[in-house]
Amino acid sequence: MISRFRPARLAALIAFFLSVLGLPLIGTARADDYASDWAHTDQGAARLVVAPGQDGALRLGLAFKLEPHWKIYWRSPGDAGLPPSVDWAGSENVQIGDFAWPVPERFELAGLETFGYEGEVVLPIAVTVPHPGEPVHFKAAVDFLTCRELCIPNDVALDVTVPAGLEGPGPYGDLIDRYQARVPGDGSAAGLTLETAAVGGAGKAARLDLTLRATPGLVQPDAIVEGASPVVFGRPTQAAGGLETHLVLPVLDGADVIAKLAGKPLTVTVIDRAAPAEAPRAATVTLAATPLAETGPALGGLALTLAIAVLGGFILNFMPCVLPVLAIKFLALINEAGQGRRRLRAGFLATAAGILASFLVMAAALAAAKSAGLSVGWGVQFQEPVFLAALAALVTLFACNLMGWFKIGLPWWLAGRLQAGGGSLAGSFLAGAFATLLATPCSAPFLGTAVGFALAGGPGDIFLVFTCLGIGLALPYLVVAAVPALARLLPRPGYWMLTLRRLLGLLLAGTAFWLVWVLGEQAGSAAAGVVALLGVAAAAALALRHRYPRLGRTSAALTAVLLLGMLVPPAVLGRGVEAAAPAAGWARFDPAAIAPAVAKGQVVFVDVTASWCLTCQVNERLVLDKPAVKAQLSSSGTVAMRADWTRPDPAIAAFLKRYGRYGIPFNVVYGPGAPDGLPLSEVLTTDAVEAALAKAKGAARS
Repeated sequence: MISRFRPARLAALIAFFLSVLGLPLIGTARADDYASDWAHTDQGAARLVVAPGQDGALRLGLAFKLEPHWKIYWRSPGDAGLPPSVDWAGSENVQIGDFAWPVPERFELAGLETFGYEGEVVLPIAVTVPHPGEPVHFKAAVDFLTCRELCIPNDVALDVTVPAGLEGPGPYGDLIDRYQARVPGDGSAAGLTLETAAVGGAGKAARLDLTLRATPGLVQPDAIVEGASPVVFGRPTQAAGGLETHLVLPVLDGADVIAKLAGKPLTVTVIDRAAPAEAPRAATVTLAATPLAETGPALGGLALTLAIAVLGGFILNFMPCVLPVLAIKFLALINEAGQGRRRLRAGFLATAAGILASFLVMAAALAAAKSAGLSVGWGVQFQEPVFLAALAALVTLFACNLMGWFKIGLPWWLAGRLQAGGGSLAGSFLAGAFATLLATPCSAPFLGTAVGFALAGGPGDIFLVFTCLGIGLALPYLVVAAVPALARLLPRPGYWMLTLRRLLGLLLAGTAFWLVWVLGEQAGSAAAGVVALLGVAAAAALALRHRYPRLGRTSAALTAVLLLGMLVPPAVLGRGVEAAAPAAGWARFDPAAIAPAVAKGQVVFVDVTASWCLTCQVNERLVLDKPAVKAQLSSSGTVAMRADWTRPDPAIAAFLKRYGRYGIPFNVVYGPGAPDGLPLSEVLTTDAVEAALAKAKGAARS
């Protein structure tokens, strides 16, 4: 019986015989569409491999296959060597970006330490295709150095044309992806957060200290430092450190100039060598080096830092955060002006003592928190809703005191010791403590430098610097205490002070409502509304007590209950409230997006702010919201990022620490002309912002 003719079966048979003979089918991509030929040398071979991407994009890799014991070098080779370089002249319909460098090995030979690769490696390369759907031609002149006991330079020519219309991953897609996965990221996926890099010491004691959080802990830590030339660091050792991990890198060369690295950006790649090569645990972070805390600066440097701390504390008197407290200060000045010299001096010294005592308490708390591995910073207590509610209650009490509804006193056994003449020094002491408390969300010029040095150091540094900050804030009181005749320049006390006290009380009441507004930003409007109602009720109870003295104990008990009740709503209602979206024209803070944006020629302006930071709000109203500045920040080619630190945010805290900052406001500008960032002063000016933006654009204009 004769079978029927079946075209499909005939086509299948033809395809089978063609495949057996090794002939490609019409319309099927060939292997050499995805790779160049191997270019061989005596030490190995190199070629280009290509994989189709999405929407007509391509992925490219420079592949090396080396003979045993021969190696090529990483982007920063170490004590010797050169990394591969490529001249892409003659390539068509493609724009070539930078290499992505997988985690390198560390090699030691004859006292030299280098970084590179043995065996096989693929360097992924970023490419874009200007005209998708059209063929792409890669032409590469590759120079690379191969070393064993001796080094041999090589140059090879690689050439591959990729036809239009390639689809699917191709034969090399998995290969490129495998090595792309070995490129260190920012550490978030690896559980690594690099927080500080401190340099210092002399001679054999010179070193670099790295502080990082590693979850889980590092098993076999390694670290590679870039940007430190001519200083060369050796293999790190791991020191114990509570919740933090500390790596110590000895200086192999350049110990005499290591101090010059302070303030300069360092790029550090941290690697856990215990992780498998196929799934490395590594992170690459760029951060500013700070002076080494354990050895401390030279005597002259320490004296300068302490002088800066005094100056920063003094300027804090005139910052917007302290303006409500100036009310109490001014009233205290007038009250004391008509008294004897001894009483006058005692009152001002009591206020200065309140300030200094408060700074010492802060220093102790920060030193303890830092020793426990907790995040520390200037003003971070304002990120806690319960603290805001407690401070609002305290401010309400001070406002009611200025309104004359009750007096702030101390227990009889202590008040008797502090009284002189007819008045108590308790109010003066508490005014100083209160001034310090409300000053903490503010950052004045020079303050950030001093606090950064203190918190990057040990407990001794913290206590020294915070004592000097307290002296600076208390300086006006100390001056008047030393020269009481200055008080004669003030107006004499009189009936007019009653009106002034009430006006100042209203000013502090406004501060209490501001604190409640900040609370609403953190814990939600419901919690803030209840706190506000309880605060108003407490003030009303004190007013009734003043008007009807017979209500004394009942009113006092009710006031105490209401004020303590103000602490409950933020603790109960303030959990799980989502952070507000950035204002119009601002992008949400994303540190990982900064470098890619700069690589595209864009300028990135980062504003680290918080609703509780009054200096931040002043900067925003007087500078950043000005039409001229706003137009530049919203212009094409500029990305304005807002990092809202109203609530705790580890990413923002780590970002600040990279620059040795522990308080806000903080503003920094990145761009082709400033890839490592241009930090600005705490108090912004229009000219400073415009100048920084212009400088950051510099390379883009050339």
